[in-house]
Amino acid sequence: MAQISADEVRHLADLARIDLSDAELEHLAPQLSVILDSVASISEVASDDVPPTSHPLPLTNVFREDVVTPSLTPEEALSGAPDAQEQRFAVPRILGDEQ
Repeated sequence: MAQISADEVRHLADLARIDLSDAELEHLAPQLSVILDSVASISEVASDDVPPTSHPLPLTNVFREDVVTPSLTPEEALSGAPDAQEQRFAVPRILGDEQ
């Protein structure tokens, strides 16, 4: 079983810029050890004759074919808008000049 010390967790937290208390470090160390052991056990099961996969079942494409259909004209789309300018919806500015 891979044991992770509180100092190692502290180092990882510093790298991730996460501020953890001593109690949190002591609580997380054994949990991270269990996670590492779980990953190691999966690595032991994998063999050369089993190809790596991202999903246990094959995926099929569920997208529909692109078909051109009639749609609204710009005037029809903007007919219910409170304000429109140059065939676009006009909305209040939410970002200042700093953006």
